Amino acid sequence: MDLKLEVIVLPVSDVDRAKSFYETAGFRMDVDNTFSDDYRLVHLTPPGSACSIIFGKGMIDAAPGSAQGLYLIVTDVEQARAELVGRGIKVSDVFHDAGGLLHHSHEAGDAVHRGSGQERIAGPNPDRTSYASYATFSDPDGNGWVLQEITQRQPGR
Repeated sequence: MDLKLEVIVLPVSDVDRAKSFYETAGFRMDVDNTFSDDYRLVHLTPPGSACSIIFGKGMIDAAPGSAQGLYLIVTDVEQARAELVGRGIKVSDVFHDAGGLLHHSHEAGDAVHRGSGQERIAGPNPDRTSYASYATFSDPDGNGWVLQEITQRQPGR
């Protein structure tokens, strides 16, 4: 049985501001429908992704900005960062973890999460090992995104 992630619902406070941000970031606009005064749905898809995001009015009770650790996989994290910065998106510098860890625990205000004993080191992983180089950014509400460089997938992916 295949289970394919199709869409992630993001909590935002200002639908038009979020729509503008994601379009600026290069996400494709798929749907923007207002169904009533209390319900609006905006649906966008990151370039090359099979999974989309949706947000709007009357969609979710979660606090705006509470979605964290949303990974966007790229083949070249430095190039992806440069493209986003060129589009006016504020993106962290590229970094890797001293221990080469794949996942990090939450630190307030940071989309990639660091825990005890982990150290962020500037620049991509020196060996450019897949799953080991990152950059982060947030939308205007603080929903946190991670660019993760993957050039070779783990078996079975």
